[in-house]
Amino acid sequence: MTRKDFLEQVGGGAAGLFFVACAASCKKKSSSSSAAQGPSNVNFTVDVSSGPLSANGGYLVQAGVIIGRNMSGGFVAIAAACTHQGSTLQYSGAANKFSCPSHGAQFDTSGNVVQGPATVAEKKYNTSLSGTNLTVTGG
Repeated sequence: MTRKDFLEQVGGGAAGLFFVACAASCKKKSSSSSAAQGPSNVNFTVDVSSGPLSANGGYLVQAGVIIGRNMSGGFVAIAAACTHQGSTLQYSGAANKFSCPSHGAQFDTSGNVVQGPATVAEKKYNTSLSGTNLTVTGG
């Protein structure tokens, strides 16, 4: 076997292994679970008479949950960390949706993915208003 033949055979085998390794690493990674993600056993109360939740369209992040006040005065709450890479979500009262400032993922008020790159829904929490005290529970 000549040196040229040897290098062609070894080089071809190495190129094949490199291709297989690259193809495997480029494969779309899927989440280990398609279930909604977020904090568990959530139970806290917020006074909405002052601060960001006192006005329609405002939002507040507390205990790993983002609470938004929609333009009709109702409250919605989902997990605050984007399921794509963990950035803290923001809420737009005008659009009535949650969005990730890092990569543009968007979620509806039920936590469902509206726009990627996120593929996993956010956990939704229950809200209950009594006077000026908003209680957030669930998970």
